[in-house]
Amino acid sequence: MAPENWDKTLRAFQRRVPFHPFTVELSSGSKIEVDHPEALVMRGGTAVYLGPSGDLTLFDHHAVARVSDESERSKTSSN
Repeated sequence: MAPENWDKTLRAFQRRVPFHPFTVELSSGSKIEVDHPEALVMRGGTAVYLGPSGDLTLFDHHAVARVSDESERSKTSSN
């Protein structure tokens, strides 16, 4: 993901009211399901995700392929 979109995009998803889960898809193919707004901390082009079981995932803007709205995908796949 381009550095100029990094912070703006992730914060827009993170700060939605009401909050909706979203997915950060990494270029490696891994997916991070962000289920809580405080589960993701970003600073200086790097992010830390704290999963429900306490596992940490570190990634930067270079590793992000896309960010998607999990609720929109769920609606589409259930039709």
